Amino acid sequence: MQQANLKWIFLVLLALIWGSSFILIKKALVGLNPVQLGALRVLISGTFLLIAGWSKLRKIPKKSLFWITISGFLGTFFPAFLFAFAETEIDSAIASILNSLVPLNTIIIGVSLFGIGTSRQQVIGVVIGFIGTVLLILGGAALKPDQNYFYALFVVLASVMYATNSNIIKKHLQEVPPLAIAAGNFAAIMVPAFFVLLWDGFLQTNPLEREEVVSSLGYLVVLCMFGTAMAKVLYNKLVQMATPVFAASVTYLMPIVAVLWGLLDGERFTLQEALASLLILFGVYWANRGRLPIKLKRQ
Repeated sequence: MQQANLKWIFLVLLALIWGSSFILIKKALVGLNPVQLGALRVLISGTFLLIAGWSKLRKIPKKSLFWITISGFLGTFFPAFLFAFAETEIDSAIASILNSLVPLNTIIIGVSLFGIGTSRQQVIGVVIGFIGTVLLILGGAALKPDQNYFYALFVVLASVMYATNSNIIKKHLQEVPPLAIAAGNFAAIMVPAFFVLLWDGFLQTNPLEREEVVSSLGYLVVLCMFGTAMAKVLYNKLVQMATPVFAASVTYLMPIVAVLWGLLDGERFTLQEALASLLILFGVYWANRGRLPIKLKRQ
């Protein structure tokens, strides 16, 4: 299959997987607090990935170990906690919508810090998608005006971390196999996650005695297996075969999946949100239908 077609398949798969992650986080928070959810998400996902990719760790060049570690913290560790805290106050669909800031941040960080070129057409597409994202945010805020939007800043911060991670992978980890990147990420962050769980006191109790905890752990295992472990490998491969901006465009499609899950969970979907979703799709298409490079000034 041609790589041009394969990257779109990866994009759709990631949108389906990550778009479903927000409702799984919401369900997992019923029996777990945000600290427990973030730490357990890292530990469970890391277990899956290290089983699958332990042999790949030796393929990581020593010169890449620093960037593998930074990638692990920015791309997985901190966002796992930030999203858990955010969804204690804001709706899961709103969290997904705010996550659509990633492509915009990817362009800004890529150009300003990493010297990675982009195109005028990509910039226009990102702006179009961002406008659609704003309309979705306004629609969500109208549906639930009692939400504490201070917690939305956690999602915004996570989007900056995701964008930085995308550029790190493209700039510094291009030659490292995707599974090796993912396994290396978790090898670096599992020990800190374990100490966070110890600090919380979760392991000192008998959490499996409570039915809501068992149910939440079930949702969390599904989230870790697909939304973190499998998706990390797919995303790393997508960044390498395409561009950071194209890969980050998955966050424009995720809200559509998240809103559909919201409908199944009894939430309402307005005409404004439907129109905004179409605008987002058009932005993704426009950002990736051409390549007109912007020349960067070198100091």
